[in-house]
Amino acid sequence: MNDISHDNSRDISTSQMNQLQWLINEVQRCCEDKRLYESHRFGIPYAEIKCLMLFENERYLTVKGIAERLDVAKSRVTKLVNSVFDKGLIDRTDDPNDARIKLLRLTTEGKKVVASIKEFQQDLLGKILNRLDSEDRGKVITGLELLRSAMEMVKESLGKQQA
Repeated sequence: MNDISHDNSRDISTSQMNQLQWLINEVQRCCEDKRLYESHRFGIPYAEIKCLMLFENERYLTVKGIAERLDVAKSRVTKLVNSVFDKGLIDRTDDPNDARIKLLRLTTEGKKVVASIKEFQQDLLGKILNRLDSEDRGKVITGLELLRSAMEMVKESLGKQQA
């Protein structure tokens, strides 16, 4: 904690920091459980689901583009792409401007799988939100927005410290 500057005038207790850590861990555990369930339900490793979901609003992607978005090595993406290609969920075509580059796109079956995954995710989010009354839903959304914003600010300050 010493290398992160913070305002000492705020009364932040060890108890609050411990509770925040516990809650973040619990939310992360729930997300990991969801990933495992999702992977099992669709019979696709979660890494491949993440890869397929990148195509949701894209006509074409490249291995390099996928690697950048997933923040993994191109060699790892090549394995992912080969696996989803073998499953018939994407196809490859030459880039008309550079034959060395392969453009990747969802097949008809891949589009169906992505739509099913998206429907599952939306249904799950609806079930979560339905567990809360209207006022609490607003509080949760606002609280998560505040948490994300604070986390981004700390992340940015950590990046500046490394530079």
